[in-house]
Amino acid sequence: MIPKILQALQINALNSMQLQAIEAIKTHDDVILLSPTGSGKTLAFLIPVLKRINERIEGIQSLILTPSRELALQIEQVFRSMNTGFKVSCCYGGHKMSIEKNNLAEPPALLIGTPGRILDHINRGNIHCDSIHTLVLDEFDKSLELGFRDEMSAIIGNLKNIKKRVLTSATRSDEIPAFTGITHPFILDFLIENHAAQRLNCKLVRSVNKDKLSSLFQLLCHLGGEPTLVFCNHREAAKRVSDSLTDSMVINGYFHGGLEQHIRERVLAKFRNGSCNILVCTDLASRGLDIPEIRHIIHYHLPASEQAYIHRNGRTARMHASGDAYLILSTEESVPDYIKDELITIELPDTRILPPKPDWATLYIGKGKKDKLNKVDIVGFLMQKGKLKKEEIGLIDVKDFFSYVAVKRTRMGELLWLVRNEKIKNMKAAIEECD
Repeated sequence: MIPKILQALQINALNSMQLQAIEAIKTHDDVILLSPTGSGKTLAFLIPVLKRINERIEGIQSLILTPSRELALQIEQVFRSMNTGFKVSCCYGGHKMSIEKNNLAEPPALLIGTPGRILDHINRGNIHCDSIHTLVLDEFDKSLELGFRDEMSAIIGNLKNIKKRVLTSATRSDEIPAFTGITHPFILDFLIENHAAQRLNCKLVRSVNKDKLSSLFQLLCHLGGEPTLVFCNHREAAKRVSDSLTDSMVINGYFHGGLEQHIRERVLAKFRNGSCNILVCTDLASRGLDIPEIRHIIHYHLPASEQAYIHRNGRTARMHASGDAYLILSTEESVPDYIKDELITIELPDTRILPPKPDWATLYIGKGKKDKLNKVDIVGFLMQKGKLKKEEIGLIDVKDFFSYVAVKRTRMGELLWLVRNEKIKNMKAAIEECD
């Protein structure tokens, strides 16, 4: 089974954490997996979840709860890429309830979702829990932090036939609430093996102004457009900072939990495919999101806690890479006691050269999975009708009702002209550049 999964995912081998987690989940009824962000926890629990699915049983067999829509969608995508043949459904706020209800009418073997939406379906009678024997609480501590305690407790109260429980987290927690049903778990702790701090260069930028926008702009010019996350503490601040950068002609996006789902998906798609290299965000982006290796982390606002600082920095210097974390502090701010890293104060050059435009731009196609459109169809269309070469097509992200495609920026104008009256897979569709 595992060799076929790795082949489907184009992965050469599982890492040590994944191998040990698979064996632990196979052997023990209750497992807590502690491992850093980006270490591969998703595959570590999906493989044993798959092994427990019985094709002769109808109904939902495994349930995975996550704290965010993005993480739920990421897990769903990984499972689909495994080519298991089993049905999987994903339920989350911001997604049409009617679509989810229709998907649940023929129950999936694996159900993934956020606690609030899953409980809503249970209360409406759309989800029947008797056949569920495996429960995964992914990024469990984050779910508690976001206030999903009551929802998770109510959901688990409906699961009368659970035989296997798996909790995952990127941080240690002394609290395992009684409602989980876990009393004597087998704990796999890989956090002690996280040497990212040794590869992380922590730097301090002093801003002469209380409003640090000018210093941020100067720093981004200095970094030259490499993949960067700029963390703010509040949604309104992320929007304000992003707008300021846009006014200064810096290509960027912003991301927080208050955005509509399709906007969040668009922003992340552009960041993943390299058509937007600077993302201004709240701490929602610090964990669980399927985003690439980040070169720079900028703390525009001081993190609210040590854990927030750790998780933000965990987005860079992952695996064998190195990275930089920058704190921008005004003259009125001081370094918090919880930051133990040695901070190197840097002086930014007065010369400000705008970060270059990314090599890629994002094409929007108004058709997706529900229209039976796939990546092969899109590549064929762009090469035949749009006259693109294969190397001029980047990452393709196919959603339910629309798709995003990375295209070389220099070819976008000609491409849009060539396909302006063309149908894709014999369907009329809106085809335009994402703003």
